[in-house]
Amino acid sequence: MRVVYNEQMGELGDLLGEMAGLAGTAMERSTRALLEADLALAEQVIDEHEKITELGAICEEKAFQLLALQGPVAGDLRAVVSGIQIVADIDRMGALALHIAKATRRRHPNHVLPDEVKGYFAEMGRIAVALGAATREILETRDPARAARLHHEDEAMDDLHRHLFTVLMDREWEHGVAAAVDVTLLGRYYERFADHAVEVGRRVIFLVTGKLPTEEEIRQLVEKVDSLTVYPESH
Repeated sequence: MRVVYNEQMGELGDLLGEMAGLAGTAMERSTRALLEADLALAEQVIDEHEKITELGAICEEKAFQLLALQGPVAGDLRAVVSGIQIVADIDRMGALALHIAKATRRRHPNHVLPDEVKGYFAEMGRIAVALGAATREILETRDPARAARLHHEDEAMDDLHRHLFTVLMDREWEHGVAAAVDVTLLGRYYERFADHAVEVGRRVIFLVTGKLPTEEEIRQLVEKVDSLTVYPESH
């Protein structure tokens, strides 16, 4: 029974990692479509979103089968429940990438973004894609230290999101209300994508340690790991 349980949990972990990889790819393509007003790329994201949904349904089914047939307790139960919660977070990551692609399609052939904010979104997209890749990595490795670092990387996204509002609130903004609404919503999509990645990281830490960490505890974990890291001397 234990061998079967471990195999099934391994399959669930692999599927969650694959799902996170698809969400990260969707975000990468959505960002390129947004910056370049690329309708074909936006349509590709929209058409392939169903793959993320289908994988999520498979993950949930496997998790519920584990609950019903294996009767997990203690740490095993924690792993299964965490898996179900992680499915929901990754599904939202995929949905947020989808929203960005739909915004590109809605405004095509025009660009959604005014030139002065494209740099913000290029960097927000870069961070989001990196977070998507890191999410897949921690689901495969279950490394709590790497999971904690997601919180630090999310802070860069939060800074960009805040700075974006200084542009929108500037008296020299000359692109009208519709463009301001688009920029506001799109900024929120990127910020929420990062938040869900961080939440997956918290769930992985919970899965490994048995405790759902606070933001302060995550920060302390990162500082502890950094203090133990030996960096090569520069020459």
